Amino acid sequence: MDELFMRAALAQARAAAEDGEVPVGCAIARGGHLIAKAHNQVERLKDPTAHAEILAITQAAAAVGDWRLTDCTLYVTKEPCVMCAGAIILARIPRVVWGVTDPLRGGAVSLFQVLQQADLNHRAEWTAGVLEAECRALLQAFFRQRRGRDGKGPEEGGVFTAPSTQSAR
Repeated sequence: MDELFMRAALAQARAAAEDGEVPVGCAIARGGHLIAKAHNQVERLKDPTAHAEILAITQAAAAVGDWRLTDCTLYVTKEPCVMCAGAIILARIPRVVWGVTDPLRGGAVSLFQVLQQADLNHRAEWTAGVLEAECRALLQAFFRQRRGRDGKGPEEGGVFTAPSTQSAR
């Protein structure tokens, strides 16, 4: 089931890339059904909070009719940043699945460990590495193209090169 919903997130990430956005896509499932999907829209909306996870959480809350998403799983192509990890905790999402771990900026378990922070009132289980190669290839191609165009891109040396599948419960 994880691969099915990660494929929906990957489709969203491809849409983001086509729009010139960092190719991150998100899908949220509840009871085996897709209830929300979104991709990064920071550039389009001129909004630094318009990350795929934030937009999908908003859609899912509307679909469920509650801000508490206690029976949902969030799928995202790249480890959530600290802002998105915080939103996941606030929405009470119990499980997060991602493709590529981001050791330089990850807010879920890499740079910050928001999903398992003992001082918060909620924690989320996580699984990393689902369709990792496809997620990584999409991100790397996007930044390779961007560097070719304007000479800028993410720092070298470890970004999007995390180890294979990991999880915490």
